[in-house]
Amino acid sequence: MMDEKMEKDEVQYDEEHLRTLLLNEDTDAFRDEFFELHAYDQAQFYEKVGPDIRQIIYQYLSPKEMSNVFEALELDDEHYEAFIDEMDPTYAAEMISKMYADDAVDLLNELDQDKISHFLKMMDKKAAEDIRGLLFYEEYTAGSIMTTEYVAIPENSTVRSAMTIMRNAAPEAETIYYIFVVNDDNHLVGVISLRDLIIATEDTFIHDIMNERVVSVRVTDDQEDVAQVMKDYNFLAVPVVNSKDEMLGIITVDDIIDVIDEEASEDYSKLAGVADMDTFDSNPFTAAKKRLPWLVVLLLLGMLTANLVDIFTGTLEKVALLAAFIPLIGGTSGNSGTQALAVAVRGIATGDSENESRIKLLIREALTGVIMGLVCGIVAFSIVYFWKGQILLGVLVGVAIACSICVATIAGSFIPLLMHKMKIDPAVASGPFITTLNDITSILIYLGIATLFIDKLM
Repeated sequence: MMDEKMEKDEVQYDEEHLRTLLLNEDTDAFRDEFFELHAYDQAQFYEKVGPDIRQIIYQYLSPKEMSNVFEALELDDEHYEAFIDEMDPTYAAEMISKMYADDAVDLLNELDQDKISHFLKMMDKKAAEDIRGLLFYEEYTAGSIMTTEYVAIPENSTVRSAMTIMRNAAPEAETIYYIFVVNDDNHLVGVISLRDLIIATEDTFIHDIMNERVVSVRVTDDQEDVAQVMKDYNFLAVPVVNSKDEMLGIITVDDIIDVIDEEASEDYSKLAGVADMDTFDSNPFTAAKKRLPWLVVLLLLGMLTANLVDIFTGTLEKVALLAAFIPLIGGTSGNSGTQALAVAVRGIATGDSENESRIKLLIREALTGVIMGLVCGIVAFSIVYFWKGQILLGVLVGVAIACSICVATIAGSFIPLLMHKMKIDPAVASGPFITTLNDITSILIYLGIATLFIDKLM
């Protein structure tokens, strides 16, 4: 029974029935059933059917109706262009012009410059101007993800006139839950909720009931910072202003969800030492191209580890048993460094690290490293001593592990904080990079101490 329910939940529409209606050219029946579906299911059906079926869909849906489907699509970036190329250019241009401006810009950014110019020339003038304005902004900034379809009312208007403005603007606005208030110079001066507007008396002036403490973002702010603002304040939309506080647009929560997903995928890619994990590569050459750069860098760093072992060859020849513990010390050090890195990167991403000084954070992590190092060092000493019966060897391994864990924990915290301070994405300090770096330091500590006490070890 549960399996049947799950299957029903996963498939919210009869795909084959819709296909049959299309192939039988039953236009009215198809439209009736198609528009009863949720926008997500409409997009899923459109994506799953082949090009031949989609050509029929283009005949049955207007460009405006098709724009709603496209806004709900969740495709890999390179697939958008293939879908656009299937359409008649005039149909495609009108469809893009009917999309919300921010979604249209996201779509056009996946096309080459010639196609963008071609479509903009074919659109109506007003839509083309709005889209050109957003294409101007740098990618991954507030300006690149904002929409210009919002409701703004003059501060000197009454509730009655504001309701009239809202009714006229609402069909094109992306959201009407927040109504933004501007002065004669289009400066953002307040905000009022739809609820407050509805319950106010008609002759009340907007400036008497608006909230003047407006949280806004700059058009040049990074999209990740905008996401943090919306998370902190639980906004459905946030206004975007320029350096003069002039209202330019809004960013809605659906765009921020996409940003969070995109940023999380990007950070995970960097932590894994992969150039881009947004898409699943079926082509092994493409996949290898994305993964090779980091592997080559790590290979070169690994050569330093090999060189260090070579430097201490004399020590290892005198006490060959020392070599048995190199993987243990290097692995433990790398693991503790990766743990510290994960905590630091998460703290930076969530903004938690901004609430305390970096000195305090580093001191806390250093103490954490000391505690973990002491515990792991004692455990390692006990195992080596009872296994090999050599106190000095046990002390050497225990001290090396304790020191390596302490150093790795500090490095795992310090490096991402330093990168963040230098305006470099801290996720670049990836797990493989930190692990390799800690391998080098742990071997240097272990074999360096062993060399100092080589006579007693022999």
